[in-house]
Amino acid sequence: MAIASSPTRSFCSTSADLSSRLPRLSTVAFIPLPSPSLHPSLSLKLKPLSVSSRLNSSKPSENGDLRYDLNRGRGRGSDPKRTSVFVKLPLDAVGPTAAQVRRRKTMEQSFRALVAAGVEGVVLEVWWGLVERDAPKVYIWQGYKDLIAMAKHCGLKVRVVLAFHQCGTGPADPHWIPLPLWVLEEINKNPDLAYSDRFGRKNIEYISLGCDTLPVLQGRSPIQAYADFMRAFRDAFWPLLGAVITGIQVGMGPAGELRYPSCPSRKLTWPWRTRELGEFQCYDKYMLASLNARAQYAGKPEWGNGGPIGASNLLQNPEDTDFFKNHGSWNTPYGKFFLEWYSGMLLLHGENICREAKAIFRGAEVNMLAKVAGIHWHYGTQSHASELTAGYYNTDFRDGYLPIARMLARYGFTLCCTGFDMQDAEEQEVNPFSRPEGFLKQLLLAAIFCHIPMEGENFAPTLDDGSFQQVLKMVKFCSDGQEMPSFSFSFERMDKNMFDYQNWVRFTRLVRQLSGSGTNNFRAKLDLAGCEYQLPLPESTKVGMAFAHC
Repeated sequence: MAIASSPTRSFCSTSADLSSRLPRLSTVAFIPLPSPSLHPSLSLKLKPLSVSSRLNSSKPSENGDLRYDLNRGRGRGSDPKRTSVFVKLPLDAVGPTAAQVRRRKTMEQSFRALVAAGVEGVVLEVWWGLVERDAPKVYIWQGYKDLIAMAKHCGLKVRVVLAFHQCGTGPADPHWIPLPLWVLEEINKNPDLAYSDRFGRKNIEYISLGCDTLPVLQGRSPIQAYADFMRAFRDAFWPLLGAVITGIQVGMGPAGELRYPSCPSRKLTWPWRTRELGEFQCYDKYMLASLNARAQYAGKPEWGNGGPIGASNLLQNPEDTDFFKNHGSWNTPYGKFFLEWYSGMLLLHGENICREAKAIFRGAEVNMLAKVAGIHWHYGTQSHASELTAGYYNTDFRDGYLPIARMLARYGFTLCCTGFDMQDAEEQEVNPFSRPEGFLKQLLLAAIFCHIPMEGENFAPTLDDGSFQQVLKMVKFCSDGQEMPSFSFSFERMDKNMFDYQNWVRFTRLVRQLSGSGTNNFRAKLDLAGCEYQLPLPESTKVGMAFAHC
């Protein structure tokens, strides 16, 4: 059944207006403390935590350090030995019209297997392109209502991802979910609603944030369209919020992450992704207008004509580029100006969405979440090139994630990130500049300092022992000796391979180790066709294997 929402107020702001607000929003306060700097290799439990930085650096320096006491103002946290585990559902869990659950019987059996394994809940992506597919403010929720009711019946909690981005690579992709058809029609009329790089290549995974507050979607701005969708979701699922739906992750960019589409999301799954520098996405007319206004305000109009020159997107060493090389133009007054504007626009985009979400879900006892991309393949260089093109102004001399963590803290959001299964040694076999563990530790320290909860995910859908041990290692880094507000883990994702016998054994072992439920007393209580079983671990794994999701 389609439901039309009530009209919302309209408002309009120019890109220049947005640009003039950036300095205030991106300002970060620094607190000098007399403690020694923290080297990343030191154990967190040895002493009170501090992050050492030079000009808000991502790495410690020897002189002129500014340090952050990570235990200052810390409240009593949750038990570090108890980590809630959620499992992300298949992309096609709901049919293409959002009206029904696909493979209903198999889905219910899989839910019961997850409960038997000790999983707390499931993660369900709610796609803008399905729910509001055909016309503005006409929403179809039935398939999602049925699926959440099924999870409730099986005793699982649900975390929802409000997905305002495209899924898949095109119509030939079995998991293809584009933006709403009426949005694509508007993009066809006005191609500048899509991100564009210096070559004029368009990316329609997500609407350009340059027009966030402009009435470009049939009289509504993109922020208003996202807010209307959130409001309609709240009204449709209000009785379940807090009781069954315990978390809502709000999409903020491609793949649901707060970033620019500097590299198409499909490339992030390719083996050679770890050499991609990416392209600055600032060439649609709205982004260019904002950049030009910011340059005029800075008294440097010549800096407002486009992105940096010499920032190649070819699969190459950043040292071969004028912009990204060590002591390149990224570290000049022009480079700092551009990167502050570029990252500031992204931060403002996230703040706009967080503000709307907090107001809409006020009174609902749910955790709000936002996701940051795990871009680590140039973390071992001075410039962190691929992070810069994605919108994270994170270099050897500047911490680009602390401002994001501060922003999320202001609105009570949990910080999500992938890559908890990735190891430096493995990644460096392909790319010597890659540092997934160093990146993740920096992000975790930012979350700890800002006292915000954290949710981790695995990047690859592998179920080998090495990956699971790495997950445990990173969770221990996060919680060992620290009073985190809370930490949870989301497994990516449920499919038929997950229920293979050996994979299921490894997965249930991981769940027990994360949740602190022990290894000797695990028993599965299943109610199948009216029959209740009390099974020891080996038998429960066989039951799980029988529930293969196909």
